[in-house]
Order: sequence, then structure tokens, then C-alpha cells
Amino acid sequence: MTASRHAAKSAFVEALRLREHFDRPLKTNVNDEIRVVIYGCRGSIPVNGTDFDQFGGSTTCILITSDDAVNIGIIDAGTGIRNLGRKIMKDETLREKPIFIAFTHFHWDHIQGLPFFEPAYVKGKKISLLALGRERPIDDLERVFSVPMQREYFPVQLSDMGANFEFVLPDENIRLFPTTVVTAHKHQHPGSAYSYRFVRGEKSIVFCTDIEHGANLDPAIVDFCRGADLLLHDAQYTPKELANHRGWGHSSYEQAIECARLAGVKKLVLTHHDPNHNDAFLAKVEERCQELLPNCVLARENMTVVV
Repeated sequence: MTASRHAAKSAFVEALRLREHFDRPLKTNVNDEIRVVIYGCRGSIPVNGTDFDQFGGSTTCILITSDDAVNIGIIDAGTGIRNLGRKIMKDETLREKPIFIAFTHFHWDHIQGLPFFEPAYVKGKKISLLALGRERPIDDLERVFSVPMQREYFPVQLSDMGANFEFVLPDENIRLFPTTVVTAHKHQHPGSAYSYRFVRGEKSIVFCTDIEHGANLDPAIVDFCRGADLLLHDAQYTPKELANHRGWGHSSYEQAIECARLAGVKKLVLTHHDPNHNDAFLAKVEERCQELLPNCVLARENMTVVV
């Protein structure tokens, strides 16, 4: 067996093992409803202007919450985290909650908003930066954020922001929270990246961005997404664009739809929009996608999805 086939088989076996955890959901005291709020869904670099008003121009940032959430759960710190931070500071209840930010990976468009996250300037505020998943290609999580904020690049250093940062880099794929099981799965992307699955009671969502399946869909990722109530999947390229961007680490909308179909997910949200795709272009893409899979939609900034 070749090394690549062995790695694929190992990943698939790991995904099957994780299914055991998906099938034993935690019990909650209230309804199992999960709310996903999209604060940023643009890929690569933020964009602005009237041509981008409908779908938004902020880079990736997702809030995941529920009625009984004791923490503020966030995925990635693209530029969308700035507006999320402002909302947190205006809400007395949210302002007092600890914050967990889980990172899919550390390319610029997924971390560049952290220096502008207002709660991080509150003295003593507890903020946990989490990189869940085995085989992360880093061994110093604090350095990932401190280097871009060195004096040469930014006027305020990470150590001077005020918050009490916790840097969590566990060599594990599963993390238990009070009402939620969070699982990470490594997938193909330059520098590596990770999908996340959140299970709360009988409900589950998967966030799978910055993924390059290759010529065929990654079977381990299909299984990781299996049966999810909601899948948010990278769809940066059209099929034609994908052919010209092999090795760039992203998917086409057709691949995202096929993954959702094979995995039997109930709702699909397509995200990580290319910065060259304006509202008119994305509206046409959405129309085409809904012809292929009626229960799908393109992500929009400030969109809320409830499952």
C-alpha cells in the first residue's frame, strides 16, 4: 500500500471511530437548538463596496450559540470578528461570558481580525484560543498571534491587549464542553486545516472550510459530515476556476453539494466566497446551486441559521 493510500485509510478509520461519539449525544436541560451566526464569509482577503453589500466582505468568523450556552463559541478570527466583538461589548450578559475561539487554521484571513476584537482589550477578560486536532504543524500557539502583532507590524502587542489569553493546543481530536461535544478532523489544505463538528443533544453542525478534496471527494470528510443537520462548506470556486487553482486549498460549489448529498446532511451553507465574486455573480451561483440541491444557500454576512 502506498503512503498516500495508507494515510487516506487511516483518516477514514479515524472518522469511523469518531462516529461512536456522534451517536452518543449529551443530554441538555433545554431544547437542543443550535444557532449559527455568520459574521464573515469572504475568503482570502476582505472586500468592500456596493457590489458586495448582499453577501458581505468580511473574512471568516462564525458564532455558535444556544439558549443555555455558558461560553461564547467562535470559529476563526477573520475580520468579521470585529463586529462580533462590538456586539458582545454592548450586551451585558454576553460581556460576562468566557470566550472560546476555535481555529480551523492560521492563514491571514482567519486570524487577521483578532487585533480588532474589542473584548480582547478588557483587562482580565478570559479568552481561550483553541487549536483542536492531532498533528497540528505548530508547537507554540501563542507565537502564531504574537508575531503578527510585533511592534514592526502593529502598534499594540498581544501581551498588552489586556485580556487573559489561554492558548490551548491539545493533541486530541475531541473536546467536551458543558452541553456540546466538539470534534476536529484534519483535511487537505496548504499548511493543513481542520474541520469541526459540534454535537448538542440530537443536533449537529459541521464547519468545513479551506478544503481541497482533489479529483475525488475525500471519503473521510464525507463520513465526518454524515447526517449533520447543517454543513457549512468551502465553495470558493466555480468548477472552471477550480481546474485553474489546483493546490490552492479550496473547493468548488459542485464539490460542496456532492459532499452534502453523499453525507445526507439536511442543510448546506456555501461559504468562503472568492474576493472577485461580487453580489451579481454570487446570486447566479446560488441559483445554479439550488437547482442542484434545493436545500442549500450561499452564506451572507449577519445571516443566522437555526438547527
